[in-house]
Amino acid sequence: MSLGEAFLVLAAGLLAGTINTIVGSGTLVTFSTLLALGYDPVVANVSNTIGLVPGSLSGAVGYRRELRGQRRRLLRLGPAAAVGGLVGGGLLLVLPEDAFDAIVPVLIGLGCLLVAAQPWINRRLGRDGDDTVPSRGGLLLLWLIFATGIYGGYFGAAQGVLMMAIMGLLLDENLQRLNAVKNVLALLVNGVAAIVFVLLADPDWAAVGLIALGATVGGQIGATVGRRLHPAALRAFVVVVGVLAIWRLLA
Repeated sequence: MSLGEAFLVLAAGLLAGTINTIVGSGTLVTFSTLLALGYDPVVANVSNTIGLVPGSLSGAVGYRRELRGQRRRLLRLGPAAAVGGLVGGGLLLVLPEDAFDAIVPVLIGLGCLLVAAQPWINRRLGRDGDDTVPSRGGLLLLWLIFATGIYGGYFGAAQGVLMMAIMGLLLDENLQRLNAVKNVLALLVNGVAAIVFVLLADPDWAAVGLIALGATVGGQIGATVGRRLHPAALRAFVVVVGVLAIWRLLA
């Protein structure tokens, strides 16, 4: 890897860490960068997932203030996300890429629609999104988080969009607090999948290190920027990133 290529991967990690902390889809930045530099798609995906784990941890720490009072929720949703990540990581190593990638744009598009429609749906359900109402969700929420974890462990692009859409509809909670939960769940998904890849795959450790360094700094930047966004602005950012993700995947 040349010095210029190393700088590109580092910069991609920084941007991905920032985007992931605010909403998700940072994977598209780093994954696309590695593909452009000639990496094999599976090696790029594996290296990318491992490298983004420190960024996920950085973002979760950056959002620690919004995590207060949500311990029970994390203990409930965390195992579902982690098991999903384990399944998804295993599927990446045994299934052809086209088997899952074909429905990725559909999933992201559905997530964008759900995020955009959340205020209207909440009004229809008689909920106002007050962050003092700590709903824990039901079995449907657990299954959807588990399914999103599978997707995140397999590829991961826009898993944050999907998680925000799911929790936004099934939990009566403030978007910023949900974003904090999303960062922890994404950390669990990526962390478990990364363990699978370290043990069973062949990552490019130079790329892993550069992405990890950039994503760690980006996680702190994302936390600083993300918590200052108005709920409407955060919702709009989720939708825009999701649409860009769909465009990039289809392109």
